[in-house]
Amino acid sequence: MPLPRSVPRRTALASGATAAALTGVLAGPAGRAVAAPSYAPGSYPLTPVLPTADRHLLSRFSYGITPGLRDEVRAAGGARAWFDAQLTAAHDPSDHLHLDWWPHLADDASQIWQNDKNKVRAGWQLMQDYGRRVLVRRILTTHQVREVMTEFWENLLHVPTPADGVFTWRIPYGERLRALALTSYAELLHHAVTHEAMTIFLSGYDSTKAHPNENLGRELLELFTVGVGSYDEDDVKASARILTGFHIDMWRTFGSSYQAGDHWTGPVRVLDFTSDNAAADGRAVVDAYVSYLARHRFTAERIARRLAVAFVSDDPPAPLVERLAAVYLEHDTAIVPVLRALVDSAEFASAVDAKLRTPAEDLVATYRLLGVELAKPTSDNSGANAIIWQAEALGQAPMAWPRPDGAPLVASAWASPSRVLASMSVHSNMGGGWWPKLDMTYPGYASWAPALPISFRDLVDHLSRLLHHRASDASLLEGACLALKITDPGVQVKAGSSVLGWQMPTLLATLLDHPRWYRR
Repeated sequence: MPLPRSVPRRTALASGATAAALTGVLAGPAGRAVAAPSYAPGSYPLTPVLPTADRHLLSRFSYGITPGLRDEVRAAGGARAWFDAQLTAAHDPSDHLHLDWWPHLADDASQIWQNDKNKVRAGWQLMQDYGRRVLVRRILTTHQVREVMTEFWENLLHVPTPADGVFTWRIPYGERLRALALTSYAELLHHAVTHEAMTIFLSGYDSTKAHPNENLGRELLELFTVGVGSYDEDDVKASARILTGFHIDMWRTFGSSYQAGDHWTGPVRVLDFTSDNAAADGRAVVDAYVSYLARHRFTAERIARRLAVAFVSDDPPAPLVERLAAVYLEHDTAIVPVLRALVDSAEFASAVDAKLRTPAEDLVATYRLLGVELAKPTSDNSGANAIIWQAEALGQAPMAWPRPDGAPLVASAWASPSRVLASMSVHSNMGGGWWPKLDMTYPGYASWAPALPISFRDLVDHLSRLLHHRASDASLLEGACLALKITDPGVQVKAGSSVLGWQMPTLLATLLDHPRWYRR
């Protein structure tokens, strides 16, 4: 990821691209050249790390490898065994819901609408609360694979929380996607296309036999299934006609119903799908149509490629996509066999550190790896509330991408100077335990050191093992020394040392700003 010219000193130094590293000398007193200090990295194996292959799998299918997750993986017999257990774990709807933290999240659509009208809790505020709960759940849940896959599906079958009126139905939409995250794409797609949140967002509620609205019918083909170039305008028109009849009582009660009188009847054809579509109640035709699209080979290729982009590399090899698409079709759109094939592939094994953490992933990982404890918010400024402002400042609040195509999955969308600076601000504030602070507990500065005394180079190695989950290297040690103005990497750090006091925020921020941190 390129660094901006204005990047603060500690990150520029941490990159290892310093004059000292290139020339091997430093300017001494009176301009005399002296030998540069040795940046041979330390070694602190008492802080264990997982094998590279295990770290790689966890970096793609968790929001950050905490000591607790590391121990959980070791107890399971390795990351692959842990992954299988995660894939088959039963969905627990109570898993870190924290409904009592934001109680209006449990209200139904009618009550949510009344709350908005009566200024009890505005719709936009409720959607912020929903984003907060999603972020907190990503931080705390032990069902990391389900949470990662929930984000994946919510981003594909995207309904932006800021969209008009969506706030009334958006929470149950997301919760149902979470419940279905490890089932099949056919189930996920049917839920999404017929759900009130999607009906509101893509104007399905306004689609009648007299005036079919093409928004939902088009996006179903373009974004959710076969893709651009696979259909024509006649297909779009027929798709829209099939989907007529779903109704929302907009801006009155937000009640949901199926209006058979609004359903367009008559023969329809989309690609190779045909139906007489003779019944006034067209929901059976919708079921058959969505089922057909979910099992289409073009849909299989699109889902396979999107999974490969999300979890392998930004430009995945075509043979991998073809194999994953075949597994998808062989298993009738089931997700788990495709995920197993993906992580068992040679392409996945060779893609270590090939993905960039998105801003949202960066934020959640910072909370997880710093070991920040969150408590029920008592104020708007409480950490569990302020986390949504941090996400907004990073440019990626959950589910807020304005277009129906979902937030980008590739590095080019997020590898910008503004993103670097925003991430560095979060790292600095949280590394120091400065903000957010209310109803939060940060580890004490001195607690970051293992047994004392310890050499500075070994302390850096210990922190690298905790935060990067790998041993340190010369560039990281050099950056840490220069950021803290330490000339001897072998200096002993003892109780009461400034390194364990006022300098610790700079040291933590140096590790969080290092290029290793951004790779997953």
